[in-house]
Amino acid sequence: MSSLWAGTRVRLRGVEPEDWQVFQGFAEHSGDMRAVDRVYPPRSARWFRESTTSRSTQVGENLDLAIESRETGHLVGGLSTSGVDRRAGRFSYGIGIGHQHQRRGYAADAVGLLLRYMFGEQRFHKCEVKVYEFNEASLALHRSLGFTEEGRLRSHEFFGGKHWDAYLLGMTLPEFLDRWDLPEV
Repeated sequence: MSSLWAGTRVRLRGVEPEDWQVFQGFAEHSGDMRAVDRVYPPRSARWFRESTTSRSTQVGENLDLAIESRETGHLVGGLSTSGVDRRAGRFSYGIGIGHQHQRRGYAADAVGLLLRYMFGEQRFHKCEVKVYEFNEASLALHRSLGFTEEGRLRSHEFFGGKHWDAYLLGMTLPEFLDRWDLPEV
């Protein structure tokens, strides 16, 4: 049996303190940071170490994962869950791929691995994502993966001197099973 955390193009692993320099390099591309979350001021190794340590103490609720290229072994991005609601059976996630690593299928492979784990191992029923209107690549990715647009929050986020809409997209377990298989046992 192969690893649940290894796909065709990527391997997911825990975020390590020494990853901070690569993530800081990703943060230097402001457009990518806006697409993922928002532009933050430069951060130190100490801040990174403390923030990853505090989130890792909430085991089972939020995942913070590094995305590595299987071909090169290089860190190419990050993936984290949020909004985990075990009672309702839903979760959200955010993904970011470093600018120099985009358009190589890394995001699609990483999301597929995450969905297999969350639906097949953690018993979730629904995944939700929020994508800003200017992030056409992410909208196209999520639609191609089978996510359905469920709503639009008008003038929801402020970036670059303007308010932008946010699209809400979702996928249920039956919709996932229409496209993918659950992990083998």
